[in-house]
Amino acid sequence: MLQNILKISLITGFCVLACACQPDSATDATTDIITTAHAAGDEIAELAVCDAQPAVEKALSADAMFARPYVDQDEWRNSPVRHRYVHGGFEGTDTRFSFYLPPASVYEGRFFQYITPIPLSENISQGATGEDDKIRFTIESGAYFVETNGGGRGVMGQPGSQVDSSISAYRANAAAANYSRIVAMEMYACERPYGYAFGGSGGAYRTIGGMENTEGVWDGAVPFVPGSPMAIPNVFSVRMYAMRILGDKFPAIVDAIEVGSEVDPYNGLNAEEAAALTEVTKMGFPLKAWYTHDILDLHGLIALYPGILMADPSYFSDFWTKPGYEGYDAPASLRKAKIQQRARIKKLIFTQDVPNSGIKEALVASVSRGLADDAFKGMLSNADNRIPVAIEFDRLPTEHTLGSDVFVKTGEAAGQRIGVNKIAGNFILVSADPMVGGSAEVLKQLQVGDDVEISNLNILALQTYHRHQVPAEGYPVWDQFRDEQGNPIYPQRPMLLGPRFTQSAAGILPTGNFKGKMILLSNLYDTEAYPWQGDWYRQQAQKVYGDSLNDNFRLWYTDHANHGDSKDQSVSTQTVSYLGVLQQALRDISAWVEKGIAPAPTSVYEITDGQVQIPATAAARQGIQPVIDLLANAGKSVTVRPGEEVQFTATVVVPTNAGRVVDVTWDFDGSGVFAEVERFKDPQARSVALNRHRFEAPGTYFVTVRAAAQRQGDGNTEFTRIQNLDRVRVVVGAE
Repeated sequence: MLQNILKISLITGFCVLACACQPDSATDATTDIITTAHAAGDEIAELAVCDAQPAVEKALSADAMFARPYVDQDEWRNSPVRHRYVHGGFEGTDTRFSFYLPPASVYEGRFFQYITPIPLSENISQGATGEDDKIRFTIESGAYFVETNGGGRGVMGQPGSQVDSSISAYRANAAAANYSRIVAMEMYACERPYGYAFGGSGGAYRTIGGMENTEGVWDGAVPFVPGSPMAIPNVFSVRMYAMRILGDKFPAIVDAIEVGSEVDPYNGLNAEEAAALTEVTKMGFPLKAWYTHDILDLHGLIALYPGILMADPSYFSDFWTKPGYEGYDAPASLRKAKIQQRARIKKLIFTQDVPNSGIKEALVASVSRGLADDAFKGMLSNADNRIPVAIEFDRLPTEHTLGSDVFVKTGEAAGQRIGVNKIAGNFILVSADPMVGGSAEVLKQLQVGDDVEISNLNILALQTYHRHQVPAEGYPVWDQFRDEQGNPIYPQRPMLLGPRFTQSAAGILPTGNFKGKMILLSNLYDTEAYPWQGDWYRQQAQKVYGDSLNDNFRLWYTDHANHGDSKDQSVSTQTVSYLGVLQQALRDISAWVEKGIAPAPTSVYEITDGQVQIPATAAARQGIQPVIDLLANAGKSVTVRPGEEVQFTATVVVPTNAGRVVDVTWDFDGSGVFAEVERFKDPQARSVALNRHRFEAPGTYFVTVRAAAQRQGDGNTEFTRIQNLDRVRVVVGAE
């Protein structure tokens, strides 16, 4: 039956309803779609007489698990732009896909496929606006858009699980890519579409896994904010350790590393605090990114913690009982941080209770948008109205609550652990998802009056886990944990967990042996995927490609950009959105593959003690990001009287052939609003913007200028705007 429907569909030039209909209804169903196609008029290509059957058979035989595709929704939509929406899946699997195909007059022979950090909804990109709108950007780039649910949540692997991680790592995405070509070839005629994958954070692992494990599926890829096989959980553990030890010293540290300071960030730190700052810096946490200290939390470690418990359960007892672990002869700071506190359930809060619960904002903040920075939140929501989403207790700890376990002591759920998202006041946000240690059955058993114990002993132990995960070679940031003979100075666990997590995400341990072309994007302020890890993959690719690496690979570093791939990053006066870089990389890699137009060269950088350093000028840095030099009265720091005018000069330079400066925006009060905007009518590769401002009240002000460049000098587009910023310190003294 499948081949019969395929043949009918190929003749009509429209979508396949394979196995979605009974044999008697196949002709009628296809006739309905023919009617839709005719109604679409010139939005589909003039039907070509061609034989796409070999392409069909090749695509459907590539992976037997995905041999039976079906379409259950096919319609034209007008939002965010005119496109044909095709939704379906593969019989016998939980894999679902969505295709967004533009009218034939817009299509230029390619597709962009978004690879989410973890398996999420195949409709995760719907509803985005502005620069975040992947669907509209893709269609404006002459491509159709592909996204999947990554095979479904049930195929997401964890260390120690029996799940076939290759399904979510790349096979489900590859199957959807292959099948999308069939739909596109039917719609636009029979030429094979070029295909490009892109994904960030966990999606970077999965994008790289797809490029290394398949051939002929994607012609190029743009992985962004990538980790390395040793990232998990080590980038989170060392950060958590530093946050606990340094605590209230962060404001002084941040001020010391700010522009215009001549103060050593180690001033005022005791020996333990200084050692912690050195440890986290040498591990690669960007020193200048500590401005985020008051908003950092467990982040993705919420989703990783259950996997660590499963894979290495004895660590959490060894930490407190065996020599060589910090907990064995615990310092005063660690003893003080311990929490083992009883509490009683005061109220169970369900979805319908949220508007009047006092925790609405906290719950909204826990909803994933499928982005690099928040995808793990998709594992934390409870859709079942019978399962509480939060619990109010009579009391909860007020300090050192950067992660805790909650163990039920009385009632029907006694002896069980509750999956915890976040502690907020007297509330705990909870999850029913087994992947984060949650359980719907446990949550359903809870009753008002049940006693629990809140304990952070495991989380405290986890904060120095990286010391016991020293790899044999290839990771210089771990050299700080070796003696003069190169041996680890701390006891080592029987396994390295990072590679196991990586293999679960990517389906392999990355080797650099990708097929096609790749532009890898890393950010210099990345607090989740430390910047040196972009270079780690470049080195693997160098081993494979040797002198021909530049024929297939680029690494671009983006300054002043953190982990999150959202335009919301731009409300900060410290960071910029890197979406414009990602979007330009997708257009550049398609031009590289299809037309042989080589993209901008790899960024110039050096790595010293875990910190990635780049040159001061655009010509020396290369890449595609503009460089800004902002001066206040000709300096990086100035002291003035209240009401005294300060003159600002911002010089913006774009690397060679990377575009022109289209606008400059100013923030004088630190609000992140950037209310003053200067747009250039005749954009150039080098621009100078002048401004003046008076500060009436005494205090220290950090003035920020943000500039955007665009390849064609188009100041009206929302896409491919490459941003950067610079800051100066203005000290307004008393009269």
